[in-house]
Amino acid sequence: MNALDVENLNVHYGAVHAVQGVSFAVAEGELVAIVGSNGAGKSTIMWALSGVKERSGGAVQLFGSPLPSRPHDVVARGLALVPERRRLFSDLSVEENLVMGAYLRGDDEGTRQDRERCFQLFPVLKQRLSQRSGTLSGGEQQMLAISRALMSRPRLLLLDEPSLGLAPILVDALMDTILRIRSEGVTVLLVEQNAARALEIADRGYILDAGRFVKSGPGPELAEDPEIRRAYLGG
Repeated sequence: MNALDVENLNVHYGAVHAVQGVSFAVAEGELVAIVGSNGAGKSTIMWALSGVKERSGGAVQLFGSPLPSRPHDVVARGLALVPERRRLFSDLSVEENLVMGAYLRGDDEGTRQDRERCFQLFPVLKQRLSQRSGTLSGGEQQMLAISRALMSRPRLLLLDEPSLGLAPILVDALMDTILRIRSEGVTVLLVEQNAARALEIADRGYILDAGRFVKSGPGPELAEDPEIRRAYLGG
């Protein structure tokens, strides 16, 4: 079964047709990347899938059933978004942000286990539990944003520009962590402006340009495609 089936998705901002009839699927256990330039519509797709932005057309199936329209219902169905620029509760502590990630859950033992899992992925967070999240470094904030999403125990994790603003060495570590999360059974949809790194680790990729998909295929093959390299990878 597919984790996600998107058919003819359209999203508008007033008269601006930001996403124009895109269709794609993400199989359970896959890591799929959507790459493209700034303003292509990548984040808009993520906001629409998470229920934050209203869709103006199209059908979306999440694990075989229609995608709910309200964000908390989407989370309850197993989809969590790590938004662009993290959007943490900056005045709350690291621990309080993690608690907020689990706000729909009532299984205390499972929540405790997932908290420990986040500390295994990002040990530094355990040292920062009482620190206000707005005072963390950029890399630490991204770790917390991912952990907050994981605290909802998602079956499908949406990552929107997770490498934004990070140093190259942190980007490499982040991509390794994304692969580890996928290896632990979480399906991943990754949106990235760092197209080369995203396609290198993706099972499949989609190239988005001006609200439309212009090419798709296995991630590593797209990363080596001369046309894609010239247009999107700086090669």
